[in-house]
Amino acid sequence: MSSLFTKIIQGEIPCHKVAESDTCFAFMDIRPVQNGHVLVVPKVEVDRFFDLSADQLADIMAFAQQVAGGIEKVFPCDRVGMSVIGLEVPHAHIHLMPINSLDDMDFKSPKGDSRPDYLKQVALQIAAAIKA
Repeated sequence: MSSLFTKIIQGEIPCHKVAESDTCFAFMDIRPVQNGHVLVVPKVEVDRFFDLSADQLADIMAFAQQVAGGIEKVFPCDRVGMSVIGLEVPHAHIHLMPINSLDDMDFKSPKGDSRPDYLKQVALQIAAAIKA
């Protein structure tokens, strides 16, 4: 059975896409911890992040670097935080979000705006910033 993220990648479930390559896909988290919270996933369905091959790991990190650059342009911040937790969905993924302190990555108390119109607008802004 396909994971939720595979269904998103294949267009079976709608998302607010930020970027896509031949091997990776980035989209807005619908339960954002912070505004600008993006998920980066490999297109290949692998449950555990470190079960990706060395080439796949290098590819997703380079892709995430581009997405992080777009996030920083749209959301001025001290850093773009990265977290690999992987318990929520059995498909390897990276959480990227603008942060100014460690508290900004508190998954227990999300502060981001989850309205679909807002997520759509932010996805478009980050996508444009990546291409700029």
